[in-house]
This record gives sequence, C-alpha cells and structure tokens, in this order.
Amino acid sequence: MLLFGALLAFTTLPYAEEFKIPSGDSKITIPEGYKNFRLLGASQRSDAQTLRAIFGNDVAIESARTGKTHLWPNGTILVKLGWKHQQSDKFPAATIPGEFAGIAVMFKDDVRYAATAGWGWGEWSGTELKPNEKPDFAKECVACHSAVKDQDWVFTRLVKLP
Repeated sequence: MLLFGALLAFTTLPYAEEFKIPSGDSKITIPEGYKNFRLLGASQRSDAQTLRAIFGNDVAIESARTGKTHLWPNGTILVKLGWKHQQSDKFPAATIPGEFAGIAVMFKDDVRYAATAGWGWGEWSGTELKPNEKPDFAKECVACHSAVKDQDWVFTRLVKLP
C-alpha cells in the first residue's frame, strides 16, 4: 500500500491548470498547490471500483503528525484523488491505478461551513473534471460522512510509516 501511495504522489493529471471550476452549492474549487500536499492515506472502494490517495496541506500534515485529528483545525484541506481499478499486465495479482476517476476536496472552516458540519465539500469527475453541481451536494456529503462524525466527519485512516 505504501508503494501505491508513493506512486500516486508523483502522478500528474491532464488539465491540471483548469481547477478553477467550482463544485456544488459551496463553490469550492480545487486548491492551488495541491500537487505539493503530502500523503495522509490510501483507500480502495469496491462499490466505485477505485483506488484513492488522500493528501493534506501543511495544516493537515501537522495535525496528523501531532495526533490532533479528532477535531481537525480550521485551515485543514484534504484532497482525494481516485483512479479506476486496473489489473497489472506485468503482475496479474496486482491491482494498479487505471483511468483517472476524479477529485474530492474537503476544506475545514467551522464558521464558513457551519451548516455542513464545519467542512466545505467539492467533487469533480473524470479527466474533464466535471464538477458536481447538485444544489444540495454538500448536504449529501455530510449525510454520507455522518458515519464518522465522531472522527470529525473524515473517513481517512492515516498511513503509518516505519
């Protein structure tokens, strides 16, 4: 899994400079400089058939390193990049990143996003980065993430390094 995260950390995306497209009713945009964020975790979703890498800005990284993730501080930004599962043609037992699936972003600001659990939410799909433009998109995110409200609405499990 660590290899997967390291691989994803150096992956570039097409259309990387077109991230000014707002998503949903919160008008969240993909943060500039996200390519310099550091790896926090990785996951696999069987329902969406995706492999995902979760990156954090400096605020998120510092919080994770000091164990202050029960309530992430304001200014935390989490960026999740996802790829469709693909079987390796060189090593059939391995699942590797295939086609780019999308980006999801969470911004922590207790005041600005008080109505959505203190987080701003954004989502874009495919290499064309089609924004999720549903009017109540952020409320849908909160409903799904309510399963982890005791973890400040964050599913991500931090990777442990030796």
